[in-house]
Amino acid sequence: MKHLRLSAVLTGALAMPAFACDVCSVYSAAQARGEVGQGLFAGAAEQFTRYGTLQDESHKAPNDVGQYLDSSVSQLFIGYNFNERFGVQLNLPVIYRSFKRPEGFDVERGTVSGLGDISLIGHWAAFHSESKRHTLSWILVGGVKLPTGSSDRLEEELSETEIPGAPESGVHGHDLALGSGSVDGIVGAGFYGRWHRLFLRAGMQYAIRTKGDFDYRYANDLTWGGGPGYFLALNEDYTVALQVSVSGETKGRDAFEGAKAEDTGITSLFVGPQVSVTWSDKLSAEVGIDLPVSIDNTSLQIEPDYRVRAGLTWHF
Repeated sequence: MKHLRLSAVLTGALAMPAFACDVCSVYSAAQARGEVGQGLFAGAAEQFTRYGTLQDESHKAPNDVGQYLDSSVSQLFIGYNFNERFGVQLNLPVIYRSFKRPEGFDVERGTVSGLGDISLIGHWAAFHSESKRHTLSWILVGGVKLPTGSSDRLEEELSETEIPGAPESGVHGHDLALGSGSVDGIVGAGFYGRWHRLFLRAGMQYAIRTKGDFDYRYANDLTWGGGPGYFLALNEDYTVALQVSVSGETKGRDAFEGAKAEDTGITSLFVGPQVSVTWSDKLSAEVGIDLPVSIDNTSLQIEPDYRVRAGLTWHF
């Protein structure tokens, strides 16, 4: 029984919020923990991103107006694991964004908030092996995202025009929209390996986008993350782990009215610390900070200065 209890704590200690892009990714509790378990679970995940740096074709651009975008995406989720290998999860995102941007020769300040696109995903433990010395786990994820978030801000794409002499905005309608108006697919995988107190985890998600409202189609998006870590505390009742988190995103250019949108492509790399804790086999929590190391983008865009992530899962 001692080994079985420690095993439950270890598998609960895996914590990697599987979302990077505000619009694209979905937090998967099973992918974060690296195991499925059994029974009902629920929780919340938060990502706050501060966008305050203008970049034009991967080069820093002057931000004389001081334009910015603060984005908070809170995901509430509930799920059920039917057995030790398979479960489902429903995610409900609540989004709040505040921004400042030029509007011709004027400056616009505003906020948008509301429900985002909900998603339903399934997860399957393709492989799991565990002992006191080691853990190996491989999780597969797949699901669908539904168009429940407001896409009204995409209508701005119809009227975007440049005024000669006026500063150009890096905050666009596709940045502010709460939803895409499209039905999208989600596929992903998570890996975890541990040897004594050392561990390595990795995860990825790929969003398969379709055409949404206003003839706008977000580009398919690949987000990934992971890195090595060490258990600072490893007991039967609780664990504390510190990880070097490395994450990134690759996204092509969106399509609008059949043409490629110039200011939407990006490839990014972030690095930062993450702390994860568990209590018994009931509670798992994590918090991390991501700092940009490299961001390549197309045309003029507002890019992240930093990102703060957190997640909490409770097993009933």
